[in-house]
Amino acid sequence: MKLYRTLAIIERDMRKFFRSPTLMVATMVFPLMQLIVLGYAFGGKIRGVEVALVDQDGGSESRVIRQRLEAIASGPQTFRTLDYNSLPDAVSDLRTGFVRAVIYIPPDYSRRVQQRNRPRIAWIEDNTDNFMSNELRARMQQLIADVNGPPMPPLLSGADARGPRPVLPPMTPSIDLQVVEVYPYIEYIKYLLSGSITMSIFVVAMIGGGIVFIDDKARGLHEGYLVTPVHKTELVLGLVMAGALKALMAGMTITIIGGLIAGIDRLWDPVRLVYLVIVIGAASLAMISFMFLVMVRVSDPMVPRAIFGVLNVLLFFPSGAIYPIAGFPAWLRAISQVDPFTYTVHALKNLLLKNTGFAGIYTDVAILLGFSVLLITACIALFKRQI
Repeated sequence: MKLYRTLAIIERDMRKFFRSPTLMVATMVFPLMQLIVLGYAFGGKIRGVEVALVDQDGGSESRVIRQRLEAIASGPQTFRTLDYNSLPDAVSDLRTGFVRAVIYIPPDYSRRVQQRNRPRIAWIEDNTDNFMSNELRARMQQLIADVNGPPMPPLLSGADARGPRPVLPPMTPSIDLQVVEVYPYIEYIKYLLSGSITMSIFVVAMIGGGIVFIDDKARGLHEGYLVTPVHKTELVLGLVMAGALKALMAGMTITIIGGLIAGIDRLWDPVRLVYLVIVIGAASLAMISFMFLVMVRVSDPMVPRAIFGVLNVLLFFPSGAIYPIAGFPAWLRAISQVDPFTYTVHALKNLLLKNTGFAGIYTDVAILLGFSVLLITACIALFKRQI
C-alpha cells in the first residue's frame, strides 16, 4: 500500500468538495438554521390575533369592557377586536377562520351589572388550535377577573357575647364569562394531520422536482427531449404537471389513511373530498414549481440531497403546522407569509377540522395557484437560458 496514492484520492475528493460552494454552505448552514428556526417557532407568546366583538348593550358597563379590550390590544397585544353588528355573522366568520373567537355582550348586560343580577359575557372560541385557544381564553378570563376586582375582607362593627360581628362590604357584581367551544375536542393527532399531508406533498416535490430532475439532466435526457419537436416550454410544463400529479396522489393517499387513523368525522363526504383534491392539487403544483425553480440552474446531483433538510426546516416549521403563527417573532412571520406550506396547512385544517367548505379555502387556493403561475414562468425563463 502506497500512502501517496491514498493522499491523492483524499486531495481529489477535497477538491471536488470545495468546487461545490452550495454543498459546503448547506452542510454548515443547516444546523444553524435548525437552531434558529426551531428555537423561535415554539413557545412564543400569542400576539395580534383577531377576535370579533358583538356589543349589543352599548351601555356604560360595556364601555368598561371595551376599554379593557383596548388595553390588551395596546399592551400585551394578545388579540385585537373587530366590531360586528350581528352575532350570526361573527360566528360565521369564526367558523371560516377569519376570526379566532367572538366576545358577545348581551343587550341587558349594563342593567344586570347595575342590579347585581348575574351579568354575563359569552366567549365563543375556535378550539381547533389548543395552543391559541388556551392563551386567548386565559387573557379574557384575566380581564374579567380584573373587572370583578379582588375579594374584599369583611369589616368589623361592634361586638357581642360571641365576639366581633362582621359587616359585609357592598357587593361587587361578579361578571360570569361563559365559554362556548364551537367544535368537539380536537386530539393532537388530528391537529398534526394537515402538516403530515403537506410534508408528503413536499417530499414528492423534492424527489420529482429536485433529485430526479438533476439526475435526468446529468444523463442528458433533457437534451434528448429537445432534439424532438417538443418545445422547451412544453417540456417544463410536462415535467411540472407530472410531478404535481404524483404529489397529488401521495397527498390524497396520506389524507385518506391519516384521516382514518386520526378519526376524522365524515371523511368520505363527496363534497369535502372534492375540496381536498382542489387544495392538494394546488399545493402540489405550487411545491413542484418551487422545487423546479430552485433546481433549474443546478447541475451537481449532491445539491438537492444536501439542501433537503434546510428547505424542510425553513418551510415546514414556520407554516403553523405544529405551533400557531401568532406565536412567532416578526421575522419568522414574514417567512410564513411567502411559504406555500402556510396556505396548504391552513386550508387543510379548515377542511379536516372544521369542514368549512369552499368559504374557508378559496383564499389559500388562489394564493397557491398565483404562486404556481409566477414560479412556472420563472422556471421556463431560466430553463431556456440553461439549455
